[in-house]
Amino acid sequence: MTRAEARPSSAAFAPSRRSLRASSTGRGSAVEADVAVDALTASGALGARLTGGGFGGSVIALCEESLIDTNVGAVRAAYAKAGFAPPSHRIVTPSDGARRDA
Repeated sequence: MTRAEARPSSAAFAPSRRSLRASSTGRGSAVEADVAVDALTASGALGARLTGGGFGGSVIALCEESLIDTNVGAVRAAYAKAGFAPPSHRIVTPSDGARRDA
């Protein structure tokens, strides 16, 4: 995914994250997720945010292919610095959404 292709989606990530963190319950995020998002954005990810929140969830990031190793390494380093267990990650490729075949 190129920067231009990701721009519409990644532009929504930061406001969505701020909204989740400021939720009235105060439990919309987790420290580990915040550390991951901060590390991803600082290392050049096009966008990153928590998904599936509540009491943790997962972090999704839009990354340029050439920076994936850098982005993953940044999260691993940030987790180690914070004293967290090493994170796991999955690299996926965006594709068309679900649809009905005619």
